[in-house]
Amino acid sequence: MRQAAVIAGLGYLLNPVPYAEFFVYPRLVVGGHIEQTVANITSHSGLFLAGIFCYLINFVGDIVITWALYLLLLPVNRAISLLAAWFRLIYTAAGVVAMFNLVTVYRVLTTPEYLALFGAGQLNAQVDLLLHSFRYGWTFSLVIFCLHLFLVGGLVFRSGYIPWIFGPILVLDGLCLMNYELQPYFWPNVNLGWLFILTFAELVFGLWLLIMGWRIREPAAVSE
Repeated sequence: MRQAAVIAGLGYLLNPVPYAEFFVYPRLVVGGHIEQTVANITSHSGLFLAGIFCYLINFVGDIVITWALYLLLLPVNRAISLLAAWFRLIYTAAGVVAMFNLVTVYRVLTTPEYLALFGAGQLNAQVDLLLHSFRYGWTFSLVIFCLHLFLVGGLVFRSGYIPWIFGPILVLDGLCLMNYELQPYFWPNVNLGWLFILTFAELVFGLWLLIMGWRIREPAAVSE
């Protein structure tokens, strides 16, 4: 359990997705201006590829974190810990499928033959569709991830060997992230951008696991 806690903490804190989400994507993708977006990606294809690898590394890390959290929370309730792990694995699979849209964008824009085959207008339309498909898939994969956070939060609250306060923090993190991601679909006219700040609470949990996880005392009983 101690090793699992430290590995989970490392997985949380070494996640490179913030670099892709807050630096690479906003710098290259200009909303409502697909021509400029195509020009940006074509001119900075290496940066765009780096962003893709950030997502890929994140998904590999998610598999490791899933395993670590399952072992860490197994003594609280085996069945719920397994369910939480499945939710995170499903989110990871959905995220990988969404990421393939970015891989296709990279291939389309770095292969000159596609411009000659489609023409500028159709090529831009293809890239626009792929970028939106990535965002839609990424959004709904994160909604599934929120279900994982709800279950992990409940297990942490009941654990007795992890500070109980992290339970409500993780549940609040999931609620804020779910509302933020679903806002364009259910309440598009409401400004919920401030909720995104609260979604970083999970990193605090990861930091605690990394620093204090080696001191966790392993319980003897395992609930079913």
